[in-house]
Amino acid sequence: MTRILVVDDDAQITRALRINLKARGYDVDTAPDGAGALRAAAHTHPDLVVLDLGLPDMEGSEVIAGLRGWTAVPIIVLSGRADSADKVAALDAGADDYVTKPFGVDELLARIRAVTRRGRPAEEESPVVMIGSYEVDLSEHSISGGVRLTPTEWQLLEHLLRHPGKLITQKELLHDVWGPQYQTETNYLRQYMARLRRKLEADPARPRHLLTEPGMGYRFRP
Repeated sequence: MTRILVVDDDAQITRALRINLKARGYDVDTAPDGAGALRAAAHTHPDLVVLDLGLPDMEGSEVIAGLRGWTAVPIIVLSGRADSADKVAALDAGADDYVTKPFGVDELLARIRAVTRRGRPAEEESPVVMIGSYEVDLSEHSISGGVRLTPTEWQLLEHLLRHPGKLITQKELLHDVWGPQYQTETNYLRQYMARLRRKLEADPARPRHLLTEPGMGYRFRP
């Protein structure tokens, strides 16, 4: 059974999450602050952490850094902050996704399912991914329908497809596709994402699969 650690100083949110998660078969532990979260994680070894950024004793990004010092457990951030810089900082610190407060429980549950699916053994993962009517074979570097991509387009697309549902920051994509010296060249991403959408989305102006999270990054939605 999947064990989830919920970290939030709002007792009402914590109670609601505990009830909803347990009703869906998850084991749930809770912590009201950062220090309690780090102690609980070390003791219970959760399969996933749901973490509020605004904690009474420390920043959520500090909790993420503390966890990342010894574990790769998936972390979903809860954020009531309007400034995207806080969310980007949390993602850069090692969070896997974020949900903005106020949030719907169904949305959070979908994000939980997405990150837990990504944790399955690699041998269970298929190299073939569907984008609308197109079949993308990551092992063969081929796309049905005669679609052809440049090497850079392939790198960008593959990075997104191998992390379905996950928000990947602009900084991470620029670093991994173009190199560390290009981490501020966000115009590269806009241009290449536009190209990919023209080639793979049925309606490039209203993409359904290659999504932009304004000010933060991009996400592949299967």
